Amino acid sequence: MLKKGIAELIGTFVLVLFGTGTAVLGGGVNGIGIIGIGLAFGLSLVVMAYSIGTISGCHVNPAVSIAMFVNKRINAMELVWYIVAQVLGAFLGTAILVAFLKLSNMSIGNVGQNGFAHLESSGAFLVECILSFVFILVIIVVTGKKGNASLAGLVIGLTLLLVHLLGIPLTGSSVNPARSLAPAIFAGGKAVSQLWVYLIAPIVGGIIAALVGKFVLDTEK
Repeated sequence: MLKKGIAELIGTFVLVLFGTGTAVLGGGVNGIGIIGIGLAFGLSLVVMAYSIGTISGCHVNPAVSIAMFVNKRINAMELVWYIVAQVLGAFLGTAILVAFLKLSNMSIGNVGQNGFAHLESSGAFLVECILSFVFILVIIVVTGKKGNASLAGLVIGLTLLLVHLLGIPLTGSSVNPARSLAPAIFAGGKAVSQLWVYLIAPIVGGIIAALVGKFVLDTEK
């Protein structure tokens, strides 16, 4: 169990550091743009899937772990270990990003926190719920009894890129409570007041995806 927890901590650390780090350092008018930020998140997930995937399954996302628990792929104790490790990994990733920004004499006002400027909270919730549903449904299917394990990491990473292309202009694209929690706590203010959307919506979308996978797409053994 400890090895799985360490693997999830490392995986979430990499996802948050490289994903949000690219969003912060590569953003702006002359930056790499939405595609580049989406690629940073997607590639982070791909490389972690093919490295720690054989140890923990590379959930690196509490919403994914909860979906796996709903479909009885992990037990309650594993779920607790996974979520604690993921949250710690996310905080470590954000702390390192903050350290990089300070060492570079850059502002720490933006640490990759999510936010919705043009949507009401209900609209942001709907966006995050739908994006999470699509993302986690793909995970459930490609890692299920009919999936192709050798391609799973690549497919999941590309799906994360896909949801970011649509989600970044709308909500900043989270689909991952741990990824949103750590930057919001470091940033404070408005990010914290909007945090509930990024904590609850991905979990709701993930649970729906788990149930659709199990009862509609026959993903479970």
